[in-house]
Amino acid sequence: MNDGPVNDGKAPKKERMRFVSAEQVAQLAGVSRSAVSRTFTPGASVAAATREKVLRAAKELGYHVNDLARGVLANQSRLVGIVATRPEVGFRAHLAAALAKALIRRGSFPILINTGQTEEELLAAQKMLIGHRAEAIIILSGSPPPSFLELAQRNGQPLVVIGRSEPDADHVRAGNSEASRMAATAFCKSGRRRLTVIGSNSGTPAIVERESAFVSAAESLGASAVVARGGDSDYQGGVTAGRALFSARIKPDAIFCANDLIAFGLMDVARLEARLRIPEDVAVIGFDDVPESAWLSYQLTTFRQDPLVMAQRAVDLMERRLENPDSPPAYERVIPELIIRQSFKP
Repeated sequence: MNDGPVNDGKAPKKERMRFVSAEQVAQLAGVSRSAVSRTFTPGASVAAATREKVLRAAKELGYHVNDLARGVLANQSRLVGIVATRPEVGFRAHLAAALAKALIRRGSFPILINTGQTEEELLAAQKMLIGHRAEAIIILSGSPPPSFLELAQRNGQPLVVIGRSEPDADHVRAGNSEASRMAATAFCKSGRRRLTVIGSNSGTPAIVERESAFVSAAESLGASAVVARGGDSDYQGGVTAGRALFSARIKPDAIFCANDLIAFGLMDVARLEARLRIPEDVAVIGFDDVPESAWLSYQLTTFRQDPLVMAQRAVDLMERRLENPDSPPAYERVIPELIIRQSFKP
């Protein structure tokens, strides 16, 4: 006879995972529930002997304070929304990671909200943004639509934007125009005269600023300057723009790319399809200094945006806004540094 469990054809019940509660700690420590709460509340009064018993019981049970629930009760969620479109791409990925680290150091809970690119995805992301009662919102460069900013502002959430201009928001921006003028000047001083800047049809504020500043500076120095664009500000955008440029009768001898991903696509087309030498036939400068820029395949000369610096500036602005809600919008500008590698040496 089989004395084991009877199999009645039903799948075994899945046991619900339960976190250790403050009540369980109180029972094990032999104290009240409020004593446990006071022990884990900074500045609250609790006897030393009681504190010791509570901490010993908490350690034995593996208890941790539910900071999220405590924040909701105090109307301070400590959640900070990081809003981005395609956050996995290029510099945005490194900036999102740096923001998460800076916010965790501060004691905040970063929540990454990918806006998506369809109407359904946008609506779901907006619902997430407001439904979680974020303490503040940080919106990255790229193309999160203005509706996200309007929604945050209507709900009274402090707002910091990175790499774009928005009214009534605190800003962190790279020195796009300064870098673009520096690139055009460096090309002209090295004797290059057929200059091109590659942007994208996405038309983000940072891309537009880099394009216009480069063209203006080049023309003021007596060089011709052309704007080329791929579909988006990514590797394929650089491939598309490169194929168009290098199939033309007159080819550029120097190209400033609005970001490094565009530069990588352009450089691969130049060398592998157009059989051009870099920098002898065409010099290339990028923007961002993502880690791949230093790879032996590229050795890209580029302007460095430091994601750690940008992230900390954004968090500083957020804290300033939380402390002084009625202060006028603040503005931080971070000037990129030109990192010299093999694709162009001034």
